[in-house]
Amino acid sequence: MLYCLLLFGIAILPVIVLMVFIYRQDKYQKEPIKSLAKAFIGGMLAIPLDILLVTSIDSALAGTAITNTVFFSAFLEAGIPEELSKFLIFMIFIWNDKNFDEYFDGIVYASFIGLGFACIENIEYVFSFGFSTGVVRALISVPGHFLFGVVLGYFLSLAKFHSEKRGLYILTGLLLAMLAHGLFDWMLMITQYLNPAIGTVIYLAFIWGDIKLWKLGLKYINKQQENSRKQAQEARTADLEYQIRQAIHGYDSEYKHIDWNAGDRQ
Repeated sequence: MLYCLLLFGIAILPVIVLMVFIYRQDKYQKEPIKSLAKAFIGGMLAIPLDILLVTSIDSALAGTAITNTVFFSAFLEAGIPEELSKFLIFMIFIWNDKNFDEYFDGIVYASFIGLGFACIENIEYVFSFGFSTGVVRALISVPGHFLFGVVLGYFLSLAKFHSEKRGLYILTGLLLAMLAHGLFDWMLMITQYLNPAIGTVIYLAFIWGDIKLWKLGLKYINKQQENSRKQAQEARTADLEYQIRQAIHGYDSEYKHIDWNAGDRQ
């Protein structure tokens, strides 16, 4: 019983840490717990959707040479269907949510979807392969799902607030998330089929790529924080102008006052 609790703890701890991290980065208008829970549960629901997609891909390509390749396992059974599943969940659960109203929100919600997916996947792997697997996945796999979510969410926010380039931003975000995920898995999988020297080189390249992915993710986080700051400043200016007009002319309107400082006080 104690060992099971230990396994469960190592499976969910990295998920909790990363959820707290990204929640704390949302500085201007924090998302309601209800919407965050919806995104997280949506990520869990992406698991059966992913299984359906993988089953369809396997059936369509059954008997072909590609099914015996690492590329097939990394991209067609992992990177592409998993990121497509998360994207579809985002569009169904989050895209029209009224709380998706600032630039940083796309990163928050896509990250929570990715972590919901990672949570179920991680529990399955840890209980199947043990504590050491949990430690490795806490350092590599769970942060990977988080960072793929950051990449996807960055571009989905741009698509939300720049309708003139919506299709381009959605396609870019989805393809980059798929590519990052596929390469991530391919570099880990391919090493077992190579001689030790080449395998070591590939693994070192993976570490370098993982560091680059973290840098990119943090860059995207900082960019959308800045965009949200500008968005908040514009809202404050509009609010002030409204109050001045109201004081001068003495009329009310349907203008909605938003407390953009609320997040800073939490």
